[in-house]
Amino acid sequence: MIYLIRIFFIAILTVLFGILGLLIGLVRPKNPKNTWLIARFYSLGLIILNIKLELRNKEGFNQNGPTVYISNHQHNLDVFPLGRIVPKNTVSVGKKEILWIPFFGLAYWLAGNVLINRGNRSKAWATMDSAVEALKANKTSLWIMPEGTRSKGRGVQRFKKGAFYTAIKAQVPIVPVAISSYHTNLNLTKFKSGKIVAKVLDPISTKGLTHDDITELSVKCQEIIAKEVELLDRELQA
Repeated sequence: MIYLIRIFFIAILTVLFGILGLLIGLVRPKNPKNTWLIARFYSLGLIILNIKLELRNKEGFNQNGPTVYISNHQHNLDVFPLGRIVPKNTVSVGKKEILWIPFFGLAYWLAGNVLINRGNRSKAWATMDSAVEALKANKTSLWIMPEGTRSKGRGVQRFKKGAFYTAIKAQVPIVPVAISSYHTNLNLTKFKSGKIVAKVLDPISTKGLTHDDITELSVKCQEIIAKEVELLDRELQA
C-alpha cells in the first residue's frame, strides 16, 4: 500500500513540476539556470519516497569553469537524487525520446538540456559538437550518464564514448560522480525506503588528450565509478 501511494503522488508531482518547468522554459527558454531550478523541484520526490540522500565531497564540483560530470545510470529514480545534487549552470544530455514524455519532455528541452538522436550516429556526434561549443562559449557544464541506458541492478555497465569525446574536444576536466546502488539499498515498500550516497570523485584532466585517447579514458572512468559504487554499497550494507 505504501508503494502504491508513493507512486500515485510521484506521478502527480511529475506532471505538476513538468507543467511548471514548461512555463519557466517558455519565459526564459534555453537558460541553463532553468535546469538547476527545475531539478530542485523534482528532488522533492526524495521526500515522498522517504529516501535519505548524502552528498560527499561536494567541494569537488568545479566552480572554476566548464566541466563534464559523469555518473552511473540506474533507474527512472535518478531524476530525484540528481535533482538534489546537480550543480548550478549545468545542463544534462539525454536521448531525444525524452521529448515525448508529457510536460516533462518539453520542460527538459526548454531548460537548455541537450537531446541526442542515438539512432543516427552522425546526428548524435553533430549534437555533441554543438555541446562542445556551448561549453566553451557559455561556460556551461554538462552532466552525462555514459552508460546511455538504465542498468536496472546489473552494476555499472560499459560507458559509451560521447562524454569523453566532448570533454577531450573541449579540453575540460571530467568529474566522476558515483551513486550507490538502488536495488540493494532501497525498498520503496517500507516507510523508510533507505539511503543513497553520492560521492564526487577526483577530477580527471583531459589537457593534451586526443581522439585516440577516448576509449582508454572511457574504460578508466567506468572502472573508477564501478569501484566506488561497490565500496559505497559495502558500506551501506555493513
